[in-house]
Amino acid sequence: MKKTKKVNERSSLMHIGRRVDYAVRALAYLAAQPSGRIVPRTEIEKMQDIPLHYLSKIMKDLVDHGLVHSHLGAKGGFRLAKPAKDISIKEVYESMEGPLVLMQCLEKSKNYCPYPSVCTQVSIWERAQTLVANFLATIPMSEIADQVGLRNRPINLSI
Repeated sequence: MKKTKKVNERSSLMHIGRRVDYAVRALAYLAAQPSGRIVPRTEIEKMQDIPLHYLSKIMKDLVDHGLVHSHLGAKGGFRLAKPAKDISIKEVYESMEGPLVLMQCLEKSKNYCPYPSVCTQVSIWERAQTLVANFLATIPMSEIADQVGLRNRPINLSI
């Protein structure tokens, strides 16, 4: 029986979606605050236009991954767990999506693919994955955040 692919099924694993975008925006906003300021969730939601149902889960994941500290109570909220210069875009991506992997065969090893002895692609995808991961690891949150949360235009990042 022939297996048909669903229209919106991904053939690769790396996906940069809303969760990553919202996480970067939330962290950029926190990075723009005076050191140690605790920012209420509702302020992040309003100032970065992030829907509450996304923001709650995203902030929990950022706390779980050690990027943000959560403070409970009437004056509770969030603050960065470490300086913005020490938080890479790769860390943010991986806190939302898991390990950065371009193709399933790179994640699941040679046993996953029925054609490892004749595959001419795997080395290309491995190099591409390494390039992307290394590049994102060099971009700190401090380069995309400014005093109001997000820069109007990203810094010219040469590849």
